[in-house]
Amino acid sequence: MNRRHFLQTAGAAYLGASLYSPDGRLLAAPPAGKRLRMCVVTTIWYYGSHAWHMPERFLHGYPMQGKWHHPEIDVVSAYVDQIGENDQSRSRAEEFGFTIYPTVAEALRCGKDTLDVDCVLLIGEHGNYDKTEIGQTKYPRYELFKQITKVYREDGKTAPIFNDKHLSWNYDWALEMVQDARELKFPFLAGSSLPVTFRMPSVDLPYGAEVEEAMSVAVGGPDSYDFHALETIQCMVERRKGGETGVVSMHALRGQQVWDAMETGSWSAGGWDPSLFEACLSRSHMLAQSETIRTSDRYPTKQQMHEWVKEPIAYRFEYADGLKATMLLMNGLVGDFNFAARLKGGENISTLFQLPPNPNVVYSAALMSKAEEMFLTGKPPYPIERTLLTTGLTQAGVQSLHDGKRLETPHLNVSYQSPRESLFWQI
Repeated sequence: MNRRHFLQTAGAAYLGASLYSPDGRLLAAPPAGKRLRMCVVTTIWYYGSHAWHMPERFLHGYPMQGKWHHPEIDVVSAYVDQIGENDQSRSRAEEFGFTIYPTVAEALRCGKDTLDVDCVLLIGEHGNYDKTEIGQTKYPRYELFKQITKVYREDGKTAPIFNDKHLSWNYDWALEMVQDARELKFPFLAGSSLPVTFRMPSVDLPYGAEVEEAMSVAVGGPDSYDFHALETIQCMVERRKGGETGVVSMHALRGQQVWDAMETGSWSAGGWDPSLFEACLSRSHMLAQSETIRTSDRYPTKQQMHEWVKEPIAYRFEYADGLKATMLLMNGLVGDFNFAARLKGGENISTLFQLPPNPNVVYSAALMSKAEEMFLTGKPPYPIERTLLTTGLTQAGVQSLHDGKRLETPHLNVSYQSPRESLFWQI
């Protein structure tokens, strides 16, 4: 009995087969008497990579509601685009009994003549890839996706795909991926863990609320963590009255431009609502403090912010329905992801998007629970259009940052209606 068989047997006997949400709702149950077969298509697999975060949730299981949940899904094959010195894919394949194939097509067919898996986990993050002239890493998510759908077309069969993070560095390619999924009629889900991780406090934007301005203050850099911060905003504001309408403009600022915009004190003057910025900092669990004074619980002064944040970045963007939003990357000031919004009438709502630390990083388990739900039910729990829009926002932000000017974004006319149900982990 190898480790996979032991875990499958123990998991089924002790926990049962159904998937429950953290608040106790039955989300999905596998087809009677059948375990699903998964193919992992990834750029690279090592400790700390997204391939370590995600497929391993299906190999080892993950914590849910004080139990250890074992998905009714077997990883049976994989394609790994780059094998590094610290590769874990081969040791995992030996430990759990799946095969790594030299091509995507062979991995999907498991060495046979036709598609032989029930679901695909596509991870195009990390690895050594070229950059575009504006600084985007050319991760081959689109290219790997097209290799998958080529098999679908040739074999006349499809399987659900979960795509990690944004769809592509190229928005036109991202749109094509969504169109391919619609044409071939397979379930398609994508995005990051921010929309589904824990929140403190555990709140959501009231469904149908009228929102005037929104903000995220976060950590990280452009073409990477900006996507996470944009998803932090988007998963909240998509619940507003009228649903999502798309984004009409993007203006990215860097360095002194950010401090100058902050001094204006309002969106109309070129900045943002200072009460939203204060609300975000007040939610942060990793708000910087003075090492000289050696204290805590002090709101940073303007001078300290200028000293600690070497290169602030801001994305100011406007939605088609008039909503205004600002994403701020403030390395040195905060080390987490915080959200605030001003509702019509002047009321603010704010929360911290909690990312539990290594080594268990439960936020990736929250994300994989949504992938698992789609694999079992054939229904994405939230619209792919959210990730299409945040993909376009990420590219527009990096482009505006490179060009140093405001961009019109008529191509981001992405409209959709979000689920009424809150989908983030709550207990």
